Amino acid sequence: MTLTQVLTSKWTKVVVFAICLLPVASLAWKALQGGLTANPIEFITHSTGDWTVRFLIITLAITPLRKITRVPAFIRFRRMLGLFAFFYVCLHFTTYIWLDKFFNLSEIWKDIHKRRFITVGFAAFVLMIPLAVTSTAGAIRWLGGKRWLALHRLIYVSAVLGVIHYYWLVKSDVRKPLEYAWMVGLLLAFRVGAWILGRGSDAAPRSLEPSKFGAEDL
Repeated sequence: MTLTQVLTSKWTKVVVFAICLLPVASLAWKALQGGLTANPIEFITHSTGDWTVRFLIITLAITPLRKITRVPAFIRFRRMLGLFAFFYVCLHFTTYIWLDKFFNLSEIWKDIHKRRFITVGFAAFVLMIPLAVTSTAGAIRWLGGKRWLALHRLIYVSAVLGVIHYYWLVKSDVRKPLEYAWMVGLLLAFRVGAWILGRGSDAAPRSLEPSKFGAEDL
């Protein structure tokens, strides 16, 4: 069985979907076992934030992987991975507004206004909302290919803001956010290089698939 056959199998998507749920399943298991450390809110917040950035990076890595390996079937998983990034950022944000702030809107607004790491984190979250909302076939038809592609390039902005949010949050031990930073930087460099060499195109691909979170030329 070839790699393309494996990737195009309906069961592969089921397996990838199940794997993407493992982080939240692990959190639930640790909660049941009392293993969320002495500060469970902080543990959940950091864990969901980590997985948000990881899924953003994995989503952005699909296009370079597809082009380098010349296996187009990898693109089948981009929409799912992007939506899981949104799923984990929703958990991250919900943990903050519910478990940390108890839906105190005035306190939340003060944090967004005064604490710069929350400001950029909130901006990253807001920019991901239209990406998730417009991930359907109907949205592609409504926006048109070129405008849809332009909108979905916001995923790069969200990824950069997510890394900055993490860097400003940790203050001292910045090793992990710096690891994420070079990964995002490498993916951005690939995109810029593809554009310079003429492989990236601002025109809508002729085979733009509604099932993608971001188009193959992002």
